[in-house]
Amino acid sequence: MHIIAEEIARYAENHTSPEDPILHSLNRQTHLKALMPQMLSGHLQGAFLKMVSQMVQPSRILEIGTFTGYSAICLCAGLKPNGLLHTIDINEELAPIQQHHFKAAQLEKQIIQHTGNALDIIPMIDETFDLVFIDADKLNYENYYHLVFSKVRQNGFILADNVLWSGKVLHNNKDKDTEALHRFNQMVQNDPRVENLLLPLRDGMMLIRKR
Repeated sequence: MHIIAEEIARYAENHTSPEDPILHSLNRQTHLKALMPQMLSGHLQGAFLKMVSQMVQPSRILEIGTFTGYSAICLCAGLKPNGLLHTIDINEELAPIQQHHFKAAQLEKQIIQHTGNALDIIPMIDETFDLVFIDADKLNYENYYHLVFSKVRQNGFILADNVLWSGKVLHNNKDKDTEALHRFNQMVQNDPRVENLLLPLRDGMMLIRKR
């Protein structure tokens, strides 16, 4: 997942506002208790998500892929008063870690947790979203995009994580996940309904604005 040199990444983190203590605790707990802790957004990406949310000032956010809740806490930073974040994850075993830190961050009333298959849950959520963050199984990125698009307001934003997939999207011989991400990137690039920017942040972040 190191798209840029590690020393550059460290320099960037050292010149980014410090990690919140609750996020720092969640970072540690994730590495101690969760499988594949590298899935955590982490300090630099978390600060980016927080900054985007603070710029957008959303009333409604949808997150597809909660993991241990780090990105959800970051995304809540810009929520308007009485704003809500809906977050979906298929792994119910992670709920205790999520809920402990949501409560510590005093966000339990602003975060609505959904457990199950996002393809089934998204159509059931009757909201218009200002901001959507896609960070779940890569094979379904296109499906998630199509499911949420009509639920995103005009000039709303969609963020998609891992779109460079450790640089494997450049390879000629692609595995299924890599091929799915490459198709997703191509689809977004060719979608006249949006404006998009692919950032080489961490493992690649696609920033999409609905026209």
